[in-house]
Amino acid sequence: MNSIERPAPPMNADERAVLEGWLDFHRATLETKCAGVDDTQAATASVPPSGITLTGLVQHMAEVERNWFRRVLAGEQAPPIHDSRADPHGTEGGFELAEGASLHEALSTWKAEVVGARECCADRALAETGHFAGQEVSLRWIYVHMIEEYARHNGHADLVRERIDGTTGV
Repeated sequence: MNSIERPAPPMNADERAVLEGWLDFHRATLETKCAGVDDTQAATASVPPSGITLTGLVQHMAEVERNWFRRVLAGEQAPPIHDSRADPHGTEGGFELAEGASLHEALSTWKAEVVGARECCADRALAETGHFAGQEVSLRWIYVHMIEEYARHNGHADLVRERIDGTTGV
């Protein structure tokens, strides 16, 4: 695997630094799971019967970043990145690969959404809220949810990557 720096979350810091540290750790973990594979490998569903691929996971996480930070927290009318006919909220999209989808393109889009998310959160307090499904949701809750979302999907990526080339851990 290529060397991608994964920042260690702080072990003794304020709440925001811990939350952002864990989120950045999991973001970097996803990128690490994708390092060193080609587009064919990244588009291969390697854990039957699931259709999950590395490219699909990256696309999905770009959608999730956009949804929770831009749409929910900031209230933007940001359209889905990928086909959203089956998912009007943009929280489940991205798994399906369009013809010609590439891992490089998916990673570039995802990285842009991560930058946008960081910018969206920079001047907001953890208690600041957005709206989802008719309820207020705090930035604190969004951070915890995003950590959980990445942790779950990084586990999927770990299994997919192991089936592709035997790479485990990291």
